[in-house]
Amino acid sequence: MTRRRFIADEVSGDRAALVGEHADHLVRVLRARVGQEFDIAIGEAVRRGRIASVSDDRVEFELGEEVSGADLAGIILVLAVFKFDRMEWAIEKCTELGVSRIVPVISRRTDLHLAAAAGKRVERWQRVARQAAEQSRRASPPEIAVPIKVSEALNLQAALRIVLAESEERTLLRDVVRPHAAEDGVALAVGPEGGWTEDESQSFRQAGWISASLGNTILRAETAAMAATAIVASEMYSL
Repeated sequence: MTRRRFIADEVSGDRAALVGEHADHLVRVLRARVGQEFDIAIGEAVRRGRIASVSDDRVEFELGEEVSGADLAGIILVLAVFKFDRMEWAIEKCTELGVSRIVPVISRRTDLHLAAAAGKRVERWQRVARQAAEQSRRASPPEIAVPIKVSEALNLQAALRIVLAESEERTLLRDVVRPHAAEDGVALAVGPEGGWTEDESQSFRQAGWISASLGNTILRAETAAMAATAIVASEMYSL
């Protein structure tokens, strides 16, 4: 039987702990008891953990042997801020698909109210990503940055940098990724509802990003993010 996996809040030698709401979920929902075993992610490693003590807001583990963790594709997802409920859905699913970093950006077509509130949502986005990482048995959640401007995102470093563009009619995403799949790292920029403005698309191209399309169908932003991540991850994992 596959053991549930949790990401430790505290680690000291061969001991680890979940605290606060994180521990409360394990105690109240999963009925944690002393002696139960789970996989505990501690940084880049995952070890078998046996519950040593339980309280309402703290569960402590004795750490045993190391176990294998899921391999991650080196995908940086540059995600224009859009409606928060849909954006959380995209963050959750793209975390499950293996993105290593999510960079929210404020684009020209980001609603002004969303742009003003986005900075206050980072902590919630991080919780969503953490829960998705545990569910999908990752060793760690993706880093989620504080929202930045499109102009600041243009200089992100990656071996391959791709911007999804509805105006792109000839170049498909999979055809861009496939020849570069062995390279270390892909940055993938996904625009808001309505897509990038022409000025933004031009700025990406001038900064060396390659424009690509998911095909003729117009997708919602969260669908485009998930579909694009799945395509890139599939090409990178297939090596």
